Amino acid sequence: MTDAALVHLDRRPDGVAVIRLDNGKVNSLSTALLGKLRAVIAELEADLPGAVVVTGNDRMFAAGADISEFGGPEEARAIGAAFLDALNALADLPRVTIAAIAGYALGGGCELALACDLRFAAESARLGQPEILLGIIPGGGGTQRLARLVGPSRAKDLIFTGRHVPAEEALAMGLVDRVVPAGELLETTLGYAAELARGPVVAHGLAKRAIDRGLDITLDGGLQLEQQLFVEVFTTEDSRIGVASFREHGPGKATFTGR
Repeated sequence: MTDAALVHLDRRPDGVAVIRLDNGKVNSLSTALLGKLRAVIAELEADLPGAVVVTGNDRMFAAGADISEFGGPEEARAIGAAFLDALNALADLPRVTIAAIAGYALGGGCELALACDLRFAAESARLGQPEILLGIIPGGGGTQRLARLVGPSRAKDLIFTGRHVPAEEALAMGLVDRVVPAGELLETTLGYAAELARGPVVAHGLAKRAIDRGLDITLDGGLQLEQQLFVEVFTTEDSRIGVASFREHGPGKATFTGR
């Protein structure tokens, strides 16, 4: 585990890397924390794990940006740049990333969760983009990632009203992918991540790229991208292991190397 304050990185023996936010009770996403988060992600980029879990504390995943840093347009530009730098890097990691959300994920905290591939929430979790209550709008990707995830109408409802969404409603609209009792959140998320980390992780990254990049281009362009990555995945050791194992033992029996 790193000794740096604000963000901790724990590389587990099962191949899962856990990023834990640690900025007081509310886990505000200050520019200092975002800088630490970007540094941790750079560390992961240099030595990729099998999967990544992002979490906060038992009461607060993250409350959002540090309001004390707000000012005028220049401050907004710096805060927005820090969010995009860190969250885009997280979204671009070629491994599965999962947000484990206990308590509140609001504003920038919700945007951090949206930058992950999957979101697991405790039954008591609440998510939202309440920036409008300050007379402002999301500036860390919320208007874009939220709309792509739950659709433009639902995104507009959440952003226009600033309301907090309870876990079960978030599950129903697709904002989170699984809801579990609070006491089981981390164990469930880590177990899921560990199972993925034992799998063909390079293929995970290629599938992730095909989905994420494909959403930003035309269907024809996305199909061409898929074909390119489909060919690329056959250069991996895991593809040879998986195909050979299927032929000999049937599906689901392969032991992958992550290469």
